[in-house]
Amino acid sequence: MISIIIPANNEADLIGRCLGSLLMGKGPDGGEVIVVANGCSDDTAACAAAFSNEFALKGWALTVIDLKQGGKPNALNAGDAAAKGDKRVYLDADIVVSPDLLAQLDDILSKDAPVYASGTMRIAQAETWVSRAYGRIYARVPFMTHGVPGAGLFAVNAAGRARWGDFPQIISDDTFVRLSFSPNERIAVPAPYDWPLVEGFSTLVRVRRRQNTGVDEIQNLYPSLLQNDDKHRLGLSGMLRLALTDPIGFAVYTAVALAVRFGPRDTSNWERGR
Repeated sequence: MISIIIPANNEADLIGRCLGSLLMGKGPDGGEVIVVANGCSDDTAACAAAFSNEFALKGWALTVIDLKQGGKPNALNAGDAAAKGDKRVYLDADIVVSPDLLAQLDDILSKDAPVYASGTMRIAQAETWVSRAYGRIYARVPFMTHGVPGAGLFAVNAAGRARWGDFPQIISDDTFVRLSFSPNERIAVPAPYDWPLVEGFSTLVRVRRRQNTGVDEIQNLYPSLLQNDDKHRLGLSGMLRLALTDPIGFAVYTAVALAVRFGPRDTSNWERGR
């Protein structure tokens, strides 16, 4: 059985698209979706609960947990505690999956050996020109073109989930889980999913700064996980190729990177921003 755990903080505007895409999936039969609304000041929980009948008609169970306390690790742990499936999919509430993705994940997670899996990540079309330009370059950096990024959506089988206990109180849960598996244990299935960028220069800077802080946190707290990092370097020739083929995108991407590097490191008031 597959359990899909969706942490959601103030996602009333987006949770419907996410759940709707799951309903369009071709399989497997008899799964469950657990939405964990955490620290919400909007009606995320009610918006999610409104899909209960549609999931029941599909033969799936939908559970909505409304936590007063915020924090993604708390939401992930609450979802895990409620989940019944031996296969776990951890899905951000702003992700839209393609119809074949769940069936392909279910198939690959049926192995006995530990498996980490994700779909083929696509950057959704942004609304602002700055985010579109940034996204064009981000889609071509080694993190996106090599390996299994798993941003916004990652899945593990029972043997894989046994690699850790509760989710730790850290920023980058996806990095923590991805690096808990060696590169040859990480599998990308062909079916895609859409991952949205945040909108606007200042928000891109804020989110990337938080991402970098999260990676630094992993390095400091869990240095042994770095042995599983298969990071590829872009190199000077790669940067030159990006700059020549998309000078505007490269300029925006570089400006964000420089603002992150030389700006303040405070991430205490981070939020996604759309």
